Amino acid sequence: MPTKFQVLPLSVALTFSGFSFAAKLENKAVTFAKDVAPILQEKCEECHRLGTAAPMSLATYQETRPWAKAIKERVVTRNMPPWHIDKTVGIQHFQNDRSLTDDQIATIVRWVDSGAPLGDAKDLPAPKQWPREETWQLSKQFGEPDFVIKSEAYTMPAHGQDVWWKPATAIPITEARWVRAVEMRPGSTAGRRITHHALARLDQDEPGATDEDPLGGPGLLMEWAIGKQFDIYRPNTGKLLLPGAQIRWDVHMHAVGEPIRDHVELAIYLYPKGEVPKYRTRLTLMAATTGTLDIPPNSLAQTQAFHVLREPARLENFQPHMHLRGKAMSIEAILPNGMTRMLSYVDHFNFNWMNNYIYADDEAPVLPKGTIIRVTSWYDNTTANRNNPDPNQWVGYGDRTVDEMGHAWVNVTNVTEQDYKEYAAKHPPAAGAYGFGRAR
Repeated sequence: MPTKFQVLPLSVALTFSGFSFAAKLENKAVTFAKDVAPILQEKCEECHRLGTAAPMSLATYQETRPWAKAIKERVVTRNMPPWHIDKTVGIQHFQNDRSLTDDQIATIVRWVDSGAPLGDAKDLPAPKQWPREETWQLSKQFGEPDFVIKSEAYTMPAHGQDVWWKPATAIPITEARWVRAVEMRPGSTAGRRITHHALARLDQDEPGATDEDPLGGPGLLMEWAIGKQFDIYRPNTGKLLLPGAQIRWDVHMHAVGEPIRDHVELAIYLYPKGEVPKYRTRLTLMAATTGTLDIPPNSLAQTQAFHVLREPARLENFQPHMHLRGKAMSIEAILPNGMTRMLSYVDHFNFNWMNNYIYADDEAPVLPKGTIIRVTSWYDNTTANRNNPDPNQWVGYGDRTVDEMGHAWVNVTNVTEQDYKEYAAKHPPAAGAYGFGRAR
């Protein structure tokens, strides 16, 4: 695994192609009103505003100024905004990229180092209008959801062990329907404090589904976690709901010092009745471990597992999932001709942010039948891991936060052989290409 955990000095880290953006800023006055506020609106306010679970709002100068030094440290180390993928390898274009550019980081650093001035208040951008908490984010694009499914509520005590709440809720349909988007969330801001993540498993009878071929079944309809709230399926692609289907919830809750009662809810946006997309996608667990996960005290560990594509397929996203000892995860494609392509590598995984990296339309890898997907996880059970609760503890596989696991959630869309051949003819492999996709 490449070692990419050291923090370079800003003047080095932001120098590229013989040009230093930090040097360019030396003679430029950087102010909150003109330079920093637009960055915060674009990349930070979605979480850091009044009424959200974030610990502070960054919507105004008065709210932001006391946190200036902390903001500098968090952006230079690329801990905020939370985007933990290695920017030097693999696919780099995503639909939901919220990371800061080198220019934006240099601007924030220059602002803090110059005393964090407000500047001319006339330069402030108009306040951004955010939807109310009860408004679904996708309603702006799709209108109101066709229906909303809610789990039963659960009261998490002020103190105690983690809980996995697993009720079931029927899906209100009487005929087969196709889903074009889903959005999921805890029922309240308080609920976000106790909900680490929540799974909405699609439980329905699928002809031909077997344990050996999970892509023959319905898969997971959606997972909510801090960093992932919705899925929009690509044009002519969706998920299938059948009559009699139900959601089996799996909600991981933890105590936060006060009792909180909440539920989880799922908004479903359907294709028009009678419209059947050509492709079906399934949210699939691709394990990074086989057999027993064994991490001795005060040690590093690595595991990997392999998954064969039984049909040509497009991988829509990469969402690593590990716990407190998780350090990094990669997903690679081993093509039938023996070539290996790094698709994505999260080099500084953070358990508090289960980021979902959704590939841009022209970057999602389309891979031939027989491709082997290799998922590799790295773990750090030493004192060097600031999130490690006890480096002297042996760690094995388990659902508790203090246990460990390793897998990637990937939306896999099978395509036909003819579709694959046509795609491959238009996107011939080249040095640096990821399977068949846009070459660099």
